[in-house]
Amino acid sequence: MVEAQTWTTRRMSNPRLDSTEQVLDIPPTPPGELRNSFGSNGGSLSPTLVTALIIASWYLSNIGVLLLNKYLLSFYGYRFPIFLTMLHMLSCAAYSYASINFLEIVPLQNIHSKKQFLKILALSAIFCFSVVCGNTSLRYLPVSFNQAIGATTPFFTAIFAFIITCKKETAEVYLALLPVVFGIVVASNSEPLFHLFGFLVCVGSTAGRALKSVVQGILLTSEAEKLHSMNLLLYMAPLAALILLPFTLYIEGNVLALTIEKARGDPFILFLLIGNATVAYLVNLTNFLVTKHTSALTLQVLGNAKATVAAVVSVLIFRNPVTVMGMAGFGITIMGVVLYSEAKKRSKVTTH
Repeated sequence: MVEAQTWTTRRMSNPRLDSTEQVLDIPPTPPGELRNSFGSNGGSLSPTLVTALIIASWYLSNIGVLLLNKYLLSFYGYRFPIFLTMLHMLSCAAYSYASINFLEIVPLQNIHSKKQFLKILALSAIFCFSVVCGNTSLRYLPVSFNQAIGATTPFFTAIFAFIITCKKETAEVYLALLPVVFGIVVASNSEPLFHLFGFLVCVGSTAGRALKSVVQGILLTSEAEKLHSMNLLLYMAPLAALILLPFTLYIEGNVLALTIEKARGDPFILFLLIGNATVAYLVNLTNFLVTKHTSALTLQVLGNAKATVAAVVSVLIFRNPVTVMGMAGFGITIMGVVLYSEAKKRSKVTTH
């Protein structure tokens, strides 16, 4: 019969086997600082560097898709904003499926009811309207002015929240919205390349973006219906593409045949379209990654700064004329957005 082996463990020493006196060499646990240093010196990236790379990718993708859209629609002569938006939606659907089902970036969530599906369909329709209007505006307006108008999203969000949900903000929040609107009035009056139709569809895009955020907060509020942003994109993107299909065929004609014919003479168009559609998905992916590695508040702050960076980069690349009053109006709008964000934070603290 085998004799039972008993362990005797002494503090600050290795355990021993009584029957054989064999010493098991168990190294001591390294301190926390040393463990953390292994990751940075052993080939893996430090968390700070990873976060910095993700934020840089967020900026590159957000500004990149704007510049590519502007180049395709205004300078390259590809005048099919609805079809371009449909390509974006198809790209987002394909990449989202691969990211969730194969790369497992987030767990897959299923649609559980017809009611939930109809809610997502409604969001997809608003999403389509906003993106198509935004892309169309780039045919007529410089990116700098487009971004100035886009910065007024908080103004429309406050309006829709009041109209739809009767939600009232504090007086400080409403006062902070005044410079947001005033800045756009100043910028519009002094914009050398002002185009009325481009301005109206850009305002429509901004209003649509605000409406989507408000409606999404209403429709997908229950825990059973809440979807992760990446899963929501997975279901919204193909629905949006289906919604856009009849519009692109009716308004833009046989755009697919025209695109193929153009590609035969200039294959570079395929590179532009595929690259543009890929970057459109990366915008959504990096939005998720920035929020995951930082916070929603950080994403909001980055969004405020992004408009300014995009405007400056576009002016440097496309050389569109700007005026001192136009820059002043843009600055007033951005200042108003920052004040609005701070006022919202203070109102939430007061409420809680």
